[in-house]
Amino acid sequence: MDLIEQTRKYVSDVLAEEPTSHDIYHTERVEYLCMRIREKEGGNEQVLRLAALLHDVGIIKEHLQGGNHAQYSAEMAQEFLTAAGAGKDMIEHVTDCIRSHRFSGALQAQTLEAKILQDADRIDALGAVGIFRSLVSMGSLRALRSTSGTVKETCMNAYNENPFDGFYEYMEKKPFKISERLNTGTAREIAAERLKVMHVYLAALREETCYNR
Repeated sequence: MDLIEQTRKYVSDVLAEEPTSHDIYHTERVEYLCMRIREKEGGNEQVLRLAALLHDVGIIKEHLQGGNHAQYSAEMAQEFLTAAGAGKDMIEHVTDCIRSHRFSGALQAQTLEAKILQDADRIDALGAVGIFRSLVSMGSLRALRSTSGTVKETCMNAYNENPFDGFYEYMEKKPFKISERLNTGTAREIAAERLKVMHVYLAALREETCYNR
């Protein structure tokens, strides 16, 4: 089994119990988007595939303990890749991409591959799938709160007296901030199409729920 397939199996096992939208399906979409962006922008394919596959393996630890899943994921990736026999330079490149991928993180992506991973991860929060992931996360995080006090309070604002309040607040801000912070031209093109879908959906939802009338 080559390194990519080893990694794919490892990630699938780690994320098998992930209850929110940072699951194996998100990981696979990010990998696909990395490859799509790479077709036009360039970049090292193996680094991108490994970074995409491993970028969220620390998410469950964040749910349970708080902290930064990007840092946890980088640490877990380093441990896994070292055990798998990957070269030092490869490991450093991959873990650098992972550390800087988080939207709310303070680290800036420096390499082309890190910028592509950032873009791919952010694009998956846009469009029809982005809306779906937001709803899944809101429900899952609410359930997590009933058994753990460590889930971020800001995430819990999605649930108050009107179930649409938090959703509208989130959807009207973050997706459009995301689109403004993309690194590559290819990512911006993909994002523009996905934002159109979101505009149409949110307008229809407001109409159907008589929201703010």
